[in-house]
Amino acid sequence: MRVFVFFDLPIDTAAQRKEYRLFRKYLIKEGYLMLQESVYAKLVVNDAQAGAAINRLRQHRPPAGLVQALKVTEKQFATMEFITGARQSHDELDTLEGFVVL
Repeated sequence: MRVFVFFDLPIDTAAQRKEYRLFRKYLIKEGYLMLQESVYAKLVVNDAQAGAAINRLRQHRPPAGLVQALKVTEKQFATMEFITGARQSHDELDTLEGFVVL
């Protein structure tokens, strides 16, 4: 399952730019990968982990702007079509291969 995060945050003032940077750093620290500018996705094992990730997003949301989350199964994600361009390979780990549950 994947959790997508879409956000549109204001960057008019220095304080708003700081909030934008902090939110973006939080997403990266949590393991989200950037698909497009302001669109990030994270691989999770099940619906419970997806719910927990969304709850953590609520706790770290910026005070202004719009943040949306979407849960998508791997089967749905695999049907994504690239209309323009091509998918770039990432150096980051984006599979559950080698995943160990303790």
